[in-house]
Amino acid sequence: MNGLLYFVLFFLQLLCSTLCAVAEEIGKSCAATDSNGTASNVDKIRLGLEWFMNPDHLPLIVAQDHGIFASLGLEVELVEPTDHWEAVDEILEGRLDIAVTEPLHLAHEAADGKPVLGFMRFLHTDGGVMYNADKVKRPSDMCGKTISYPGSPGPGGPAIVNTMVEADGKLDCPLDSYGKYNGGFYHTNAIKDGNADLATLIFWNFEIPEAQANNLNVGFFSLKEWGVPDFCQLIFMTTPDLFRARQQALRKLVLAMRKAIAVIHQTPDLAKDYYRKRFPVEALGSSDGHTAKAVQEATLTATLPAFPNDFMMANDYYKHLMRWLVDTNQVDQDSANQTDPKDYWTNDIAW
Repeated sequence: MNGLLYFVLFFLQLLCSTLCAVAEEIGKSCAATDSNGTASNVDKIRLGLEWFMNPDHLPLIVAQDHGIFASLGLEVELVEPTDHWEAVDEILEGRLDIAVTEPLHLAHEAADGKPVLGFMRFLHTDGGVMYNADKVKRPSDMCGKTISYPGSPGPGGPAIVNTMVEADGKLDCPLDSYGKYNGGFYHTNAIKDGNADLATLIFWNFEIPEAQANNLNVGFFSLKEWGVPDFCQLIFMTTPDLFRARQQALRKLVLAMRKAIAVIHQTPDLAKDYYRKRFPVEALGSSDGHTAKAVQEATLTATLPAFPNDFMMANDYYKHLMRWLVDTNQVDQDSANQTDPKDYWTNDIAW
């Protein structure tokens, strides 16, 4: 009887180990045993950022360093892009599980027929166009100016600027009148170095404090005030298949972000300290430490209010965004007609 019992226990242990190995291989949660012999469940998530880590990602930093991810059984790897990447391709090829993107890009990819699904918003800032105030006083003055934008020479930059120009009453500005410069995401440098008169799409909480700390004479036109859909928001996206397969783990991620944003709003000094410890000014490599510190502090202060308590987005928002993309010739009408917001956005776990 003892021999039979030993055999059964050995078989069960072997079976459990095999199942755990298979589960880990496909990125699912796996029952593990810690040094005290206590069973623990850890969900591993590889999360791709849309840019280098900055104050916009503060909830992720707080969730890691405050122990929130760990308390919910999550192990989240934050992956910075070495260069521009197509996040959905990284997910489809198995290098990421989810990614940070903006509603504008989500709608574009959905219209292109890519399998994308957004499921949570975590940042909503004011955004739009930063301009050289020596050359521009009002939106209509932007007609014919040189625009710096990451997708240059694509249609996105002129579409945003010309919508604002028309909203200001100038209806005869041809799209081909705009100069185009690709300064990547370094919008402030593009204006500072004289390569562009305007920069878009900029986040008010980031580029404006940066430009002001560098004593640049710049101004700002907000999307929402000049006819452009308000898409200066950061969201999480994945594929529909991965969402279904990892829904339990992604719900934990939503709860972790909710807890982290509460820490930010309730104890802002603590949240700032987490960021400062992760990115000390001395390690930024700036030749001007005073300016770098001023930029960091101003950006942190401007960003803290931009983390919402409501993670949901409305289908009507995406319908309006898609209409604008069609009106500005960035998406064709047939593709838009075949793209239903409910197929690429869900609030199922955003509550």
